[in-house]
Amino acid sequence: MDRQDHTAVLAHFDRQLRRDVTPAELDGDVVRRSGADGDWSGVLWSSLRPETADAAISRQVRHFSALGRPFEWKLYSYDTPDDLGARLLAAGFVPEPEETVLVGEAAHMAGAVELPDGVRLEPVTDAAGVDLVAQVHEQAFGTSSDRLREQLLVQLAKDPDTLDIILAMAGDLPVCSARMERYPGTDFAGLWGGGTLAGWRGRGIYRALVAHRAGIAVAKGVRHLQVDASDDSRPILERLGFTALCTTTPYVYEP
Repeated sequence: MDRQDHTAVLAHFDRQLRRDVTPAELDGDVVRRSGADGDWSGVLWSSLRPETADAAISRQVRHFSALGRPFEWKLYSYDTPDDLGARLLAAGFVPEPEETVLVGEAAHMAGAVELPDGVRLEPVTDAAGVDLVAQVHEQAFGTSSDRLREQLLVQLAKDPDTLDIILAMAGDLPVCSARMERYPGTDFAGLWGGGTLAGWRGRGIYRALVAHRAGIAVAKGVRHLQVDASDDSRPILERLGFTALCTTTPYVYEP
């Protein structure tokens, strides 16, 4: 991707997935989503100046604290002012690890799904499958899956047509899980998860799940795939043809 294409795709990403998303609420120069019943809550986009940033941060803290729920402020590397991260820290937010926003053409990523012998892919459509996804998440990432389990159950109940959850199974053992969220009215779908159990890494399962989800995306008319990639997954995705747009850091506030 040359510089001109990079600028165009970043502007497209910023408009469709941050500024003009639905459902969302506009609070001055901040776009936020006040999720309920397990939905994601947080700030998606902001365009702040040094003289307005602290007041905007305080408004969001008051808003979500009144709702009694934690929320994320998704800070991107091109957001303003330049010291917004420091201002969030001063307001009591806790940063999670920085990720790289990667994009790729779905049609380019789709292809043969090559799995190790004895491994198959299964769609997740019910609570039992979500429990297996949560099990993989905890073992692969070493973190609690309580919030993930709640969010996936809500999404499957409310809007299953925009969500594809896939398990890689070796017999009765779930060894990898991943999902794709399609964003209606946009050219994008997001790839999430991709956690693989330690003993099954390096066998191409992650790559196979990317190709599988890309094939679904193409069938659904999706043009771009987007990933918030960790340092572990970024090299794999770049070898598959994904390109870095920017970085993002979730800043979390617990009321």
